[in-house]
This record gives sequence, structure tokens and C-alpha cells, in this order.
Amino acid sequence: MATAKDIIETDIPAVLKEKPELAKDINAVINFDIGGDGGGKWTLDATKSEGWVTEGLHDAPKMVVTVSNDDFVKIREKKLNAQMAAMQGKLKFKPMDMGLAMKLAKLLG
Repeated sequence: MATAKDIIETDIPAVLKEKPELAKDINAVINFDIGGDGGGKWTLDATKSEGWVTEGLHDAPKMVVTVSNDDFVKIREKKLNAQMAAMQGKLKFKPMDMGLAMKLAKLLG
């Protein structure tokens, strides 16, 4: 079974290499705070042209995404709708920037 670590450290950079326009579209620093087994803390810096993902949290992100590893994997595998997860409080964005969240959904979807 995939983990948040696999998705963030392997899948996301692969998608950004294939579609660099997604990074340009997001153009922000986003922290991922993933709870539970397989979770961890990562920073996605979509303001750069490569080396987007680093372990640990950035000091001044534009947004922080908080979710459990299980729910994050389910969202990535399309077994859980991200909008439903957000409405149920399983997926949290701080601050809630709908435009940025939608751009992030394109990257994860």
C-alpha cells in the first residue's frame, strides 16, 4: 500500500517533471502535515523549477495541508473525494485558500 511519503516524495515530483506548468500555476510554498503511520512533514515549494519537495516544514508557507496518511492515500487513489474529506474535517487547509486548494487538487488528482 502506498503511503503519504511515496506520494509526496515520488509521485508529486514525477507529475511536476511531466507537467511543469502545474508548479507555475501553484507558484506557492505549501506544507504537508500528514498524521498516522506512514505520515510525516514535508514542504512543496512550487516556486522553484526543480527540487520541489523537501522533508520538514517551511517557516512561512502560503498554506498548510493537514490530513491523515490513510485519508491522503485514499484521496490520491480516488477512493475519497477531496471536497467531501474537507467538508468532513478530514482534510484541512490553513488558511483556506480555495483557489490554491483547487490548483493543488490538479496536482494530486
